[in-house]
Amino acid sequence: MQDRSKEIFGNAIAEKDVKKAAASKARYARRFTDDAQADYPVRIVPNACLHELLGVSDIRLEEGESEKFDLEKGLIVGNIRMGFGHYRISMAMASAAHALGYKPYWMDLNSYDQTTCTKVISAQNDLYSMGSRISQKSKVFNKLFWEPMNYEGFRKLSYNASDQKNAELMAPVFRNVPKSIPVIGTHVWPAQAALHAGMQYVVNAIPDNWPMALHLAEGAVHTIQTRQSYQGYRILNGMQGKTVLHPMPADALVYTGHYVDHELTANIEADCAARLRRKAEGRPMRFLLTIGGAGAQKEIFAAILQHLMPAIREKRAAVYVNVGDYRQVWTWLCQAVPGLQEVSTVRFYEWDNARAFAEAAVDGEVEGVHAFCHKDIFEAVYITNLLMRSADVLVTKPSELAYYPIPKLFIHRIGGHERWGAIHSAEMGDGSLECEDIPHTVQMLDLFLEEDTMLRSMCDAICLNKTIGLYDGAYKAVELAMGLRK
Repeated sequence: MQDRSKEIFGNAIAEKDVKKAAASKARYARRFTDDAQADYPVRIVPNACLHELLGVSDIRLEEGESEKFDLEKGLIVGNIRMGFGHYRISMAMASAAHALGYKPYWMDLNSYDQTTCTKVISAQNDLYSMGSRISQKSKVFNKLFWEPMNYEGFRKLSYNASDQKNAELMAPVFRNVPKSIPVIGTHVWPAQAALHAGMQYVVNAIPDNWPMALHLAEGAVHTIQTRQSYQGYRILNGMQGKTVLHPMPADALVYTGHYVDHELTANIEADCAARLRRKAEGRPMRFLLTIGGAGAQKEIFAAILQHLMPAIREKRAAVYVNVGDYRQVWTWLCQAVPGLQEVSTVRFYEWDNARAFAEAAVDGEVEGVHAFCHKDIFEAVYITNLLMRSADVLVTKPSELAYYPIPKLFIHRIGGHERWGAIHSAEMGDGSLECEDIPHTVQMLDLFLEEDTMLRSMCDAICLNKTIGLYDGAYKAVELAMGLRK
């Protein structure tokens, strides 16, 4: 196994950081054991939620009757559940692969509970989730620790060195996966683990618009969603202070555009026309509120719902609320917003009902508030995608959803790196500036509600952006991965 922690794209890592990286791996190995010699069986089964929609099958490490790998058309989407973002990007890749005639396999490195790989990822995920929640409650913690860590800490090459060593502990899950099947990692750890395991064709789909060494997986082809980010990654900008570094090779980095599901990209013009038609006809404006996997920012969402309550009762606004797999968040919102429960239809744990509603809403009428919650992680994430087509405005933090072709109102970020998602979206014209507090969020809500300028401008920009291929990133990443064998 190649030691990728000592040098990154020709840039030497300081000896103290190499030792620190080795110590990090050793701590995890002591805590969870090193299963490098384990021989995990592989079983392929249809994904209960996404097989019908996107043809997705799961790669599981268990005994039992199994599908066979499609060695010609197969494509592995390697991911982790860390919040909802990386799952959502994976769904975009699977959707594009399915639309292009390939067979997507879902490989979640955070789902193999018996492995050291999953234990290491889960431990780090727990820390990140805890940090996200604390950052929303403590301005001091957010200013002095969380924002700097997300903005500058993850940016350093030394951070990548530790990740590379830790990823060596993740490689065994690939032992019995055919090495010739292309892999798209929608988080750096699956990409790094695949390379350590000897997978031959790896694409590392970078999610953010703020270049960070955290996302580097040397040996993979890196894809980028924005041109600004491309330049930052190419020169490894600021990843070792003011030192001018050896740049990434040209063939290691590809600009693709935004990672978006086929179903959304293919219907951009029709969906934007429907948004403008509803606005012109005075029908309720539909706001989609999506609350991430950490359940953070609920106070902001409560303020939004509180402000919209008069418009909801007057049928000037309708709201979709997806609380993911956090039912307690909905309970809290109902307690925080008087009258919310009375105007709401709750669609919890009813996947077929939720899908039917989303499909009917594209051309049908919608009033009141509709709340969604699912225990299954795939359903919890994907219902937002299904609801997007019939929504007029997506209300979200500027993370992975910043790149989707729907008018967006951005609430305050959680991590410092997320601010660049809002900046890019505002520059491309399909989203608002980041509203850094509740009064500015309410101001933007009123602009959407009381006039058509903001909605029309964003819809026009989305349709224009489609003509230049801005939302074709998932297709291009899939085609790139499948083309590596040639």
